[in-house]
Amino acid sequence: MSQHSQFRLLSERRFAPFFWTQFLGAFNDNVFKTALLTILTYDALQWTDMDVGLLNNLIPGLFILPFVLFSATSGQLADKFEKGGMARKVKLLEIAIMLVAAFGWMNHHLWLLILAVAGMGIHSTLFGPVKYAYLPQHLHTDELVGGNGLIEMGTFVGILLGEILGAMLVVHKPWGIELVAIGAIVIAVIGYLTSLRIPYSPAPEPELRMNWNPATETVRNISFSKQNRPVFLSLLGNSWFWFYGAIILAQFPLYAKNYLHGDHSVFVLLLTIFSFGIGSGSLLCEKLSGHKVEIGLVPFGAIGLSVFGFDLYLASVSYVNTMEVDMWKFTEQAGSLRILFDIVMIGVFGGLYIVPLFALIQTRCDPKHLSRTIAGMNILNAVFMVVASLAAMLMLKQGFTIPQIFMATAILNALVAMYIFSLVPEFLMRFIAWLLIHTIHKVKTVNTDRIPNEGAGVLVCNHVSYMDAIVIMASSPRPIRFVMDHRIFKIPFLSWVFRTAKAIPIAPAKEDPWLMEKAYVDIAQALHEGELVCIFPEGKLTHTGDMNEFKGGVMKILERSPVPVYPMALRGLWGSFFTRDKGNPFGRAFRRGPFSRLELVVGDVMQPIEVSPLVLQEKVKSLRGEWR
Repeated sequence: MSQHSQFRLLSERRFAPFFWTQFLGAFNDNVFKTALLTILTYDALQWTDMDVGLLNNLIPGLFILPFVLFSATSGQLADKFEKGGMARKVKLLEIAIMLVAAFGWMNHHLWLLILAVAGMGIHSTLFGPVKYAYLPQHLHTDELVGGNGLIEMGTFVGILLGEILGAMLVVHKPWGIELVAIGAIVIAVIGYLTSLRIPYSPAPEPELRMNWNPATETVRNISFSKQNRPVFLSLLGNSWFWFYGAIILAQFPLYAKNYLHGDHSVFVLLLTIFSFGIGSGSLLCEKLSGHKVEIGLVPFGAIGLSVFGFDLYLASVSYVNTMEVDMWKFTEQAGSLRILFDIVMIGVFGGLYIVPLFALIQTRCDPKHLSRTIAGMNILNAVFMVVASLAAMLMLKQGFTIPQIFMATAILNALVAMYIFSLVPEFLMRFIAWLLIHTIHKVKTVNTDRIPNEGAGVLVCNHVSYMDAIVIMASSPRPIRFVMDHRIFKIPFLSWVFRTAKAIPIAPAKEDPWLMEKAYVDIAQALHEGELVCIFPEGKLTHTGDMNEFKGGVMKILERSPVPVYPMALRGLWGSFFTRDKGNPFGRAFRRGPFSRLELVVGDVMQPIEVSPLVLQEKVKSLRGEWR
């Protein structure tokens, strides 16, 4: 996958039928739901005398209510039964729901249509755990970010096209109602036909005993997830994104009508550029992450959500047009392009935020419990979205304007992000590492796919600069425990990074024999738990750019823990600001340029019996070549 675009997956049976099945499901959900919201917003008198604002919040609420009630059950079903068959049964349910909705459309029966909205919520509840648990069964680890990016892009493009088509069809005179009713049935049938091509996906736990009590099963799922702190906080981070998105998107109809003074085409335009942003950000994840699960993008996304959410408030209060405009006239108004830019960037950074979280959950969760974990996440999503609706209604009741709601949400997002990243510093640490190697150096990785995706191993590398551990950390597909000189471990700022990464400080026996022995015990424990450990056998930074003699510490490690060894070499770091070259460091840094070339090369795996300090030194030296 590392040599190919993520779009290649769209031509492969293991991915394409499932992608189009979920795309058509999201598309149909929003054709139907948006058509109903549009007709109630712009032609309410023919359907009901109820308050339109109440209905605009009630209908989305009823759509997500099944996520609270049935997610626990749907997660168990997805773990217990084959996922292709599950998908086909869900699509048959969708056809039945659309037939009921068609009867409601043709008879102007509002509450039957609202019942169908709840039915589509059940459809999405059943499909959700299948959707995200399917991917790890059919994609390699280095394909997960690209695959999740495509799924998120497809979901939001489906939402976008569904909202556009639903809003346009339902107001088409004189056949708008009929077109929506028949069109939704046709889309559901196509979705079912597509699902017939989904390949066999075996159940991870076919002997699972079903717990039909949603309350106790929900508590059990969330309690299980809490045992894995990064996964649980990723679930919360994901749910927070849906809180943020629910508040922003729920305001768009009245924002377009009352603040931008636009017709329904302006509302459609806002949805279009937001969905375009989400899709673009989701696809951009694979490029920025280097085909691996890069959770350092999550803080980057959170920063963008707050910055552009706050600027959307500033842009909105600066908008002065009071005449009713359509989509084209709106773009000619002063300040309109800034508003559109803010919305598209909220979408882009939302994609950068959400895709790595999904990939982390999929890779670090117990595969036998993944569907139930996703179901627990869907419950949290639903709760957060309900709270978002209540928060928006409360703010409106307290006299907040819609732009002020945008501002409050952006500030709240910054506070929540800081709280989550303080609980799991790994996110922030990976972001700093990612930022450093994308600003100070342009890093090329060679054969990093040789680093195992699971299981214990010792990584061995030459020691060139104070940046070595950060470069390796940012290039690895999984967390690494670094063993490093206790003096480097104590360097200000870098010390925080290394502590967060659970680095293991070590000292020579003559300096601190207790610390040396503790380091070997910690290394053995980490390897016993299946972690990767990286050592720099030279024991110190090079002063000349040439490699120092490899010490015998690696043999002591292998005596206690006979695990595979992976030789690596850093090339191109010598002479940078962070090395011990005696020349002028600032002069070298500017001469080399801000994006100087740097490579991390990984060699073939070595078994413990093949390893000695001299052999390892020759292996690393051959990988490094003449380039220091």
